[in-house]
Amino acid sequence: MMNISKAVRNVFANEDLNFLVTNRIPRLAVTHFMGWFSKIKVGWVRDASIGTWKLFTDLDLSEAKKQRFESLHDCFVRELREGARVIDHHPEVMTSPCDAIVGACGKIINGQVFQAKGFPYTLTDLFGAQTDTSAWANGQYITLRLTSAMYHRFHAPYTGAMTAVHYLAGDTWNVNPIALKRVEKLFCKNERAVLSLELGAQKHKVALVPVAAILVASIRLHGLNTLFHTRYRGQTDFACNVAFEKGQELGWFEHGSTIIVFAPEGFSLADQILPGAQIKMGSPLMQLPPEQQAMRTTNHAAQASAP
Repeated sequence: MMNISKAVRNVFANEDLNFLVTNRIPRLAVTHFMGWFSKIKVGWVRDASIGTWKLFTDLDLSEAKKQRFESLHDCFVRELREGARVIDHHPEVMTSPCDAIVGACGKIINGQVFQAKGFPYTLTDLFGAQTDTSAWANGQYITLRLTSAMYHRFHAPYTGAMTAVHYLAGDTWNVNPIALKRVEKLFCKNERAVLSLELGAQKHKVALVPVAAILVASIRLHGLNTLFHTRYRGQTDFACNVAFEKGQELGWFEHGSTIIVFAPEGFSLADQILPGAQIKMGSPLMQLPPEQQAMRTTNHAAQASAP
């Protein structure tokens, strides 16, 4: 099995072949098929599917809350056992909402960011022309790529509330680094949702943008009784007030992909956030603005000296 797995991965390491097989196919049709197939609750189908999945990835189920799954889909959206992730509760830290490999990241300049070197896109392209993106002028962004074998639920990066969701229908291009180097404005072409968050007492405006991909095009959010997917043709804007604590689950990819995080000016990247770094949900992602950290320090000092 190990030799077969290695041989399969070596074949798909060829960038031209990888791009051809995962993009130059009827992407939406294949994605719809996988959405149906993955939910089949037949033992041999489940076992064969998970076995095939392991040929292509380093799937590790040791952290899963349960070890027996009803279907491939059930395995994909698995929960983790208690204590599998440690949430950094320092008040100056905004944590990663998911397990991921860090992609392009850095400062937002003139409303522009990058999906890969030499491939820029604008916040207006990604969020939609009707969305005001001024809150993130001169802010920071981080692209978080979830591989298929990773844990696919995402969590609150800080205590706060989700105040709105904007859904944008789109395609399902692969979002791996090979495609990101070849398809301009790829994230802006794919199905995605903009989650508007207000974090902390200062109500810092942070956005999480889950982006769909080939085979991976369904998003479920707690607090909204709506499953977003490529056949969805309903309401696109939702006002809400879903309060959450740091580390609390916000939702999951039913077949998961990438989350892009946008934070306002004053936030800074955590030291370990560099392209290619692998991080876990709950680990430091960004530092809050220095003035907020100073205010918290003053408040703690005042409380400590109070009689």
